[in-house]
Parts: sequence; structure tokens; C-alpha cells
Amino acid sequence: QVQLVESGGGLVQAGGSLRLSCVVSGRIFSRYTVAWFRQGPGKEREFVAGISWNGSVEYSDSVKGRFTISRDNAKNTVALQMNSLQPEDTAVYYCALPSAAYTTVRASELRYDTWGQGTQVTVYS
Repeated sequence: QVQLVESGGGLVQAGGSLRLSCVVSGRIFSRYTVAWFRQGPGKEREFVAGISWNGSVEYSDSVKGRFTISRDNAKNTVALQMNSLQPEDTAVYYCALPSAAYTTVRASELRYDTWGQGTQVTVYS
């Protein structure tokens, strides 16, 4: 059974940093793209960042230059380092896995069929 478990969310002042982690089990992790999405209050879920099985990365325009995604295949973990956080970054952050191995990063949530439970990030000014 595939499981994704996020951690690292919390409450932070604007300008601060947080580091999210997503631990994946039940798949051969090194073969899979992993993406982060977020859903803010009253908003639709949106793509944040993704890292492919071979290390290629993609970011949404809203986080480019502030967020960094990375993976550690030995620990089955993907991290999202978030710097210069702003109130508009407040959201529940989810990691997600596609059904197929060896895919590229896609921004559409329809490409992902396994999701974590989410971790709340709240940024106050």
C-alpha cells in the first residue's frame, strides 16, 4: 500500500522559513516523480513544485526563487524548503505521486493519484 506522509508545517512570521518533508512508502521511490501542491482558504488546489525521478525540477511562478524542492532516495523523502514566506503562502500543503514511474513533472493534479494527508502552513504578517 502506497503512503505519503507530510510533516514540517507550522506557524511562521512573514519573511520566515519552513521545511516540509514527504516520506513515501510502498513504491520504488527512486522511480517516481513527486510533487507538492497547496490549497489556500477558499482557493483551489494548485501546483507548487515537483521533482522528477531523475532530478529535474519545476516550480510555479509564485514560488520560484523562494522555494527549493529536493529528494533523498536513500530516505524515500522529498523536501520543500520554503524561504521568504508571505501570508499568501498560507495553505495546506500536500505531496502527491503519479500512478506511473519515470514520468516528468506535471502541474495538473489529475496526473497524480496518491496524496498525503496534508500539512498546514500559516504565515502571519
